[in-house]
Formats: sequence, structure tokens, C-alpha cells
Amino acid sequence: MNNKPDISNRQDLLFLMQQFYKKLLADPSISYLFTDIAKIDLDHHLPVLVDFWDNILFGSDTYRKNAMQPHMTLHAKSPIEDHHFETWLKYFKASVDESFEGEKAFQAKERATSIATIMKIRVKQAAK
Repeated sequence: MNNKPDISNRQDLLFLMQQFYKKLLADPSISYLFTDIAKIDLDHHLPVLVDFWDNILFGSDTYRKNAMQPHMTLHAKSPIEDHHFETWLKYFKASVDESFEGEKAFQAKERATSIATIMKIRVKQAAK
């Protein structure tokens, strides 16, 4: 054990999202979805992601949007394939594991797995 801290607050979540997006945006197999298709503005997007994960891990009630809708819109513009979900999940888990360990870190990875699975199913259903 490296005695890494657990995820315990919004600052930890912001750090996690920053590390995660560095990985995503450095991988051309997935980065184009964020940069070319969705054209995300990270300065705007990161706080939204922190709200989302703060709500999931700590029940903060900070996120009240429909997380699925932007992904369905994105999928309509450029298909989100199985390998995109796998890549997203790989980088998410790696980002958690690099800096955190503990109950919330475990929960974050479990929830990310569930989210990726549900989104993959919904995207496939929408394509039919």
C-alpha cells in the first residue's frame, strides 16, 4: 500500500478530472470526440464534471442536468463506439488509481463502470 488518500472533497474531484482529461485528450483514438466533435471548453466542462461526481460520491445535489443527453447528441454527430467507452473507462480508473485509494476511490471506479455500461447500451439502442 502506498497510503494514497481517498477522494474526500471537490478539490480532489477537480484534480482527478484534470488528470483524467489529460489522458483522454492525449489519446487520438478518443480525443477528437472532445476537441473536434463536442468542442468542449475544459474551463467550463471540468466544474460540471466535479458537480456530477460530487453528487454521485457525496450526495451533494450539485448536478441537476441530464448526463445522457449531451452524449446522445454527440453520438448523433459522430458514433461513440464500444472502444471509446473502454478507453474512457481505462483512463478513468487509471487516473483514480494513480492518486487515490479507499472507499470513495473504489466507488468512483464502480460507478464509472456502471455509467459506461449504461451509456453504451443507450447509445446502441438509439442507433437502432
